[in-house]
Amino acid sequence: MKELREEGMLCSRRSILMGSAMLLAGGILGRVRNVFGEPNPAIDKAPPLPWKWVKLDPLEAGRRAYRAYLSEGG
Repeated sequence: MKELREEGMLCSRRSILMGSAMLLAGGILGRVRNVFGEPNPAIDKAPPLPWKWVKLDPLEAGRRAYRAYLSEGG
């Protein structure tokens, strides 16, 4: 126990309370920022249903997926 105190590995009630208070304050500030921040950008609406069926070429879809995976990092 003595060795752990010297290395600073024990948590006191004060450090746990301070950490949880900072976490709570950060959550509150983040929520306030979301409420009073800039509004979300306009999102285009989807076309009305039923959508047209499009035939896909499986080889071309695979090539595009592979290229997108490599260029965008997965």
